[in-house]
Amino acid sequence: MTAAKAATPAPGRSVRLRYRDVLREPEAKQLLAGTLVGRLPNGMAPLAIVLAGTHAASAASGAALAALYLLASAAGGPLIGRQADRHGQTAVFAVSSLVSCAALVAVAARSSQLWQVGAAVAIAGGTKPPLEAGLRSLWGMGPGSVMPTRDHQRTALALDASSQEMIYIAGPVIVAGIALAASPSAALLVTAVLAITGTASVVTTHASRSWTPVDKRRGDWLEPLRSPHLRTLYAAMVCIGVPIGAITPLAITAATKYHTPWLAGGLPAVLSAGAVLGGLVYGAWSWPGTAPSQLIVLSALFSAGWLVVIVAGGPTTVFTATAGTGLFMAPLLAAAFAMTGTLAPRGTATEAQALLVAALDVGCALGTAAVGVLHAFFLPATTAVGVLILLTAQRRSAQADDHAPHVHAHPVPPLEATL
Repeated sequence: MTAAKAATPAPGRSVRLRYRDVLREPEAKQLLAGTLVGRLPNGMAPLAIVLAGTHAASAASGAALAALYLLASAAGGPLIGRQADRHGQTAVFAVSSLVSCAALVAVAARSSQLWQVGAAVAIAGGTKPPLEAGLRSLWGMGPGSVMPTRDHQRTALALDASSQEMIYIAGPVIVAGIALAASPSAALLVTAVLAITGTASVVTTHASRSWTPVDKRRGDWLEPLRSPHLRTLYAAMVCIGVPIGAITPLAITAATKYHTPWLAGGLPAVLSAGAVLGGLVYGAWSWPGTAPSQLIVLSALFSAGWLVVIVAGGPTTVFTATAGTGLFMAPLLAAAFAMTGTLAPRGTATEAQALLVAALDVGCALGTAAVGVLHAFFLPATTAVGVLILLTAQRRSAQADDHAPHVHAHPVPPLEATL
């Protein structure tokens, strides 16, 4: 896999930036804050839908509706991202957010017909705007980018990857509080309000309104999947997503096994907390190696961390091991975001980022479904497969480079990153 240029502004040197340097860039604070608020439904809607579905029918129907929301979001995000690449973010994100929020309101109305609720849930998930992908396209290095250098971009992506974990900590807490104080339907209504508020904050920025496609492609439904490098990255991210999706049922199993009820909520929370800390540390320092090599190392450490979690022999050990594993999650996602932005074919930045999110969502869905069927050792084994995919692609690229004719009189730039 080839990433055209490493994330540095000058050959041979990486500049250490503080987060305040990134947030000082025009509209960076508003974009990040608006995106986080607009993405709160990612952490709120599934639980709110489960509670609403359980209240109206059964626990099984609530879980099925939540799964439908996540799958619809994974399918719809890249399609909406494609429209944003072709027509700009403002109208596409605004319209899709209005439709998604209207559908959430319909779910809150609690129709007596399950198929009507299911249709509304599918529409809510399938039309949810991929704000995270839009933000990362604005963080990129193309025309209209908010970040002036690749070091700014790397630090911004690390901040984004770590801060997004707060969604999965705060979201369920907000929903649980509203559901207890009022009702699950009220939680869905608040989810819709937050979604449309965050989207409005993003699309009213000058950066989003002025961002335009690099070129307007027509009729090609395979880009950016035509890129073998991106296909490899997406396949690896499916593997990485498996244990992330498995953490909640795994935590419930651990709580039962060790007779420690607090582990059911504690393990997902500490995994996200570790990711927040790890992402902030990763973005605050300059690290050796290219983004692809960093991704391989971080993925290997992530895989090893899950092995420790599985063999842990007590509640304290499994809790600590989960926190340690989380330290590598946000940094590896930041490296993957950076590579996706670099590898995305011309005019596909938002769609390419949305496909990366979809790949992770598919992995999460597989992990959630498989953890109750397969032995827990499949978690580190799956992530190890992801590492193997990346290593194989790197070796093939290196072999191709060795056999390629050297037609240039000057050497390949030292910042060229291959995978």
